[in-house]
Amino acid sequence: MDFHPHEYQSIAIQRIIDNTHYGLLLDMGLGKTISTLIAIERLMYDYFDIKKVLLIAPKKVAESTWAQETQKWSATRHLTVAKVLGSEKERIQALESESDVYVINRENVQWLYDYYFGKPKKRFPFDMLVIDESSSFKNPQAKRFKAMRKMRPLFKRIVILTGTPAPNTLMDIWAQMYLLDGGERLGRTLTEFRCRYFTPDKTNGHVVYSYRLLPNADTAIFGKMQDICMSLKAKDYLSFPERSENVITVEMSPKEWELYKQMEREHVLSLVDDDDVSALNAAALAGKLLQLANGSIYNDDGEIVVVHNEKIERLKELVETNEGKPMLVFYNFKHDLQSIKEAFPKAVELKTDDDVAEWNKGKIQMLLAHPASAGYGLNLQAGGNIIVWYGLTWSLEQYQQANARLHRQGQTEPVIIHHLVTKGTMDEQVMKALERKEAGQDALLEAIKYRKELYKE
Repeated sequence: MDFHPHEYQSIAIQRIIDNTHYGLLLDMGLGKTISTLIAIERLMYDYFDIKKVLLIAPKKVAESTWAQETQKWSATRHLTVAKVLGSEKERIQALESESDVYVINRENVQWLYDYYFGKPKKRFPFDMLVIDESSSFKNPQAKRFKAMRKMRPLFKRIVILTGTPAPNTLMDIWAQMYLLDGGERLGRTLTEFRCRYFTPDKTNGHVVYSYRLLPNADTAIFGKMQDICMSLKAKDYLSFPERSENVITVEMSPKEWELYKQMEREHVLSLVDDDDVSALNAAALAGKLLQLANGSIYNDDGEIVVVHNEKIERLKELVETNEGKPMLVFYNFKHDLQSIKEAFPKAVELKTDDDVAEWNKGKIQMLLAHPASAGYGLNLQAGGNIIVWYGLTWSLEQYQQANARLHRQGQTEPVIIHHLVTKGTMDEQVMKALERKEAGQDALLEAIKYRKELYKE
């Protein structure tokens, strides 16, 4: 297939070529992948400027998207892609192969660093780095960031790609920009960046729990970035299919509701004595409350305790109402996956490239996916137009990315997004936060405080 770029894609390609370090902060569906591949092809075979590209991506995307996209277009079909995935032996074989692009998942970045810079040291072969979904490097304390920080000076060219550069707060942008320019624009340390653009918000003595932007700081940050990044919104450049969102209220029976309230009360009151709930404790508690809302929970022995089956029943109604049309169902917990599989034996869990291909051919009626692994980069728009959120997520980034698997360029049908929300539970607070585009740590903490007060009273 011949590639005919949109005008903005031509601009993006040229900017990657003209700038040794560049960021494409393009909305989901705007074609970051093909734009980057065309730039790589030209830099490699027209300009002879690069020889080997290291490409870091989420696992599912590393497994399929980049290799598939390369073969899809005539202009990039001759690029060879090595997948640095699987067992250590398979990863080493891929690294030692003669290829143009080497794709590795982000979880193996530390391993890659140890492979080249452990004992004995090996020759580092890459001259260009591409980080797909760079927001996964937003935490400067993470091992993957620290390993990349050491390796970044070795690359002649660096490109970062993301549709959600600041999924929770603008604080998330510092680590990504550091990997791009070494701290030249936003500061060489997170502390320097924070002192320049933020002020403490929620505190307890000398302990700072959160920060807020100083007046006009967002404008100043974007101004610092504009010479090295390109940012576009899909709605300004593409005609997307209509998208409708539907909240389906799930109600428990009186007996189930009493059991739910008893279990939720026990979990919530376990934190009542803590004046300041830590983010870690809040996340753990919120996870348990969402499990309860979905219908099951793990006890202390790791066994599944079933509270209700109302979400399964509503999912059955949806399947019947939609007369067997293909559905992409996002689950949250393993017991959700187990429950859905038991109710729908023909449902397919998204695991491999073949699953993606079968879905896009229309051969799968229900595809089960977790937003953390399938929410990035996968092209699933050819297989259906209905999304069902069986279990909600506090991550606004994962939520938006997951919905964009169907609501993107190439979708020919109106996209319908159903949310199964259990009445009176944490589900309702997550849904409100997602609708306000506020989901994240702050919203999670507020939700836990709300439920604490509810049961204290």
